[in-house]
Amino acid sequence: MPAIAFREALNQAMSEEMERDERVFLLGEEVAEYNGAYKVSQGMLSRFGPERVIDTPISEGGFSGIGIGAAMVGLRPIVEFMTFSFSLVAIDQIVNNAANMRYMSGGQFAVPIVFRGSSGMAGCLAATHSHRLEAWYAQVPGLTVMMPATPADAKGMLKSAIRSDDPVVFIEHENLYGDKGEVPTGEHLVPIGKADIKRPGRDVTLITYSRSLKVTLAAAEKLAEDGVDAEVIDLRTIRPLDLDTLIASVVKTHRAVIVEEDWPYCGLGAGISDRITQRVFDELDAPIRRVASKDAPIPYNRIMEASMLPSVERVVAAVNDVLYR
Repeated sequence: MPAIAFREALNQAMSEEMERDERVFLLGEEVAEYNGAYKVSQGMLSRFGPERVIDTPISEGGFSGIGIGAAMVGLRPIVEFMTFSFSLVAIDQIVNNAANMRYMSGGQFAVPIVFRGSSGMAGCLAATHSHRLEAWYAQVPGLTVMMPATPADAKGMLKSAIRSDDPVVFIEHENLYGDKGEVPTGEHLVPIGKADIKRPGRDVTLITYSRSLKVTLAAAEKLAEDGVDAEVIDLRTIRPLDLDTLIASVVKTHRAVIVEEDWPYCGLGAGISDRITQRVFDELDAPIRRVASKDAPIPYNRIMEASMLPSVERVVAAVNDVLYR
């Protein structure tokens, strides 16, 4: 398999789906003439033309609404936000309209739309451009929320998202766009709602997603040096959650640590911890621990920002805690 960048994998997914289905089109800020703010849509304008790769004004509420309307009448839009922090301007369209339309129309209208773009703490972008909103969107019935961590998953997950008949919030971490990895060519689909065991283990379950997978895998290797065999699970889909895979792992290891870039207060990890505890409390030999970002607005300073993120040291410390080491 060829090794390509994360952004190229996303480009392949969109291009292949646009070739396969003429109803698929892309719209958003700078997606056409500029080839995308992060060059994810590189070359797509020349390949598909301005009727299917559409530059929009800086008006997230407006072009999100256009996309939802287009989806309701049979098209399959991909709406790109330059950053998911800007999706807050369109949250009424996403939450009140896209998520509820199938239910409120009694099943008469589907909304096959993908809202995608960059997210996360990416380096010196400060508080208003560094939001992690997965927990916000995952709380909303009617939305699917997906967050890939590798180029192969980025391609397979985005293709599945585009083919879904329900609205998908597809969040890509900005610091992953340049990462390279082997990606299958042609038809490669990752099923929605299926987590992936990236590293098998027997002593502790490490649950994570998106960029935090890299830190978690590095922590697992560090723990292995001390004789701790950690199992690492990449959630991939945030909603619906693959709880069965998590439960099976926890039943095997009897301990769990959740690693997330989200804030800790009412964060995604809290909901995951609750679901595991409700299902298999008697299997746990220690309380579930969470390693999250510090509970504060994101600073502009690069060093201060880095200090807020989950680190190998913090993950190792949490594992040692649940192992009573």
